[in-house]
Amino acid sequence: MNKLTISGSPHIHSEISTRKIMFGVVVALLPAMVVAVYYFGLGALQVILISVVFSVLFEWLIQKYFIQGPLTITDGSAVVTGILLAFNVPSNLPWWMVMIGALVAIGIGKMSFGGLGKNIFNPALVSRVFLLVSFPVAMTSWPKPHPVTKVLVDTITGPTPLGYIKEGLRAGKTLSELTPHLPSYAQQLMGQIGGSLGEVSALALILGGIYMLWKKIITWEIPVSMLLTVFAVSGILWLINPQQYMDPVFNLLTGGVMLGAIFMATDMVTSPMTRSGQLVFGFGIGLITMLIRVWGAYPEGVSFAILLMNAVVPLINKGFKPKRFGATKTVRAH
Repeated sequence: MNKLTISGSPHIHSEISTRKIMFGVVVALLPAMVVAVYYFGLGALQVILISVVFSVLFEWLIQKYFIQGPLTITDGSAVVTGILLAFNVPSNLPWWMVMIGALVAIGIGKMSFGGLGKNIFNPALVSRVFLLVSFPVAMTSWPKPHPVTKVLVDTITGPTPLGYIKEGLRAGKTLSELTPHLPSYAQQLMGQIGGSLGEVSALALILGGIYMLWKKIITWEIPVSMLLTVFAVSGILWLINPQQYMDPVFNLLTGGVMLGAIFMATDMVTSPMTRSGQLVFGFGIGLITMLIRVWGAYPEGVSFAILLMNAVVPLINKGFKPKRFGATKTVRAH
């Protein structure tokens, strides 16, 4: 009996190739990339280039000398991982830390599982958490936005809006005392706030998400269910005590919610196969994100939430199986 050799997921039966999908993701990331470079200058561009170059380099080295299989660096997946990693770190992160991050993302998060289609966790988020644990000071020193910076300079750093709120509440202040010092919603939407490169402009990320939906690179279930959960949970808490909990619009526009919902959680390799499973997946990410934001020690929870739900994907796939064509339902006689 001849056995068929099946490649790793994703299994797509169409003219769409991995390279086309990755190129589409890069195009979708361009608006956020432009905003990041505009507000953080050459530092942002340097981080992106270093992350991409070393991600591609490490994938080539691992495939050539360790896995010794066909080289796949031309499929664009390493480039996407490099950009997403850069989007999850500050623009002033030292180059050697970015290099280590690229090694962790590719070497541990991706290639240790066998390469594209076999990794369990999102590689860029594996790297972000590793960098956060290993270099907490550097990973939480956020440069303040300074439009059209011409040269690399030592920029002034400050807390993110989420970090400012967290610290203020711990100090016993109320939101009425804290909110006047926060960026306006217009500034948060456009990107004039401190944070990681990919967290600054919600509008740029939304534009990228609309493009990917149009090109059918992603579907709506994960981002919509995640964003609705964040909105609903934060809205309930805000209605209960508006002096202790921020409103739902703030929770949607700040931090990594938009980046996570649109670009990180929708990774087809590490997300459920069925649409019903994707709805559960997005709900879980949104719920865990809010639990960490409100009651956790860390002001942000998107990265941890996505990684935790990545681990649950096999269970979700088992519980929400796709319809099997050609099979008939067996009715047991009583």
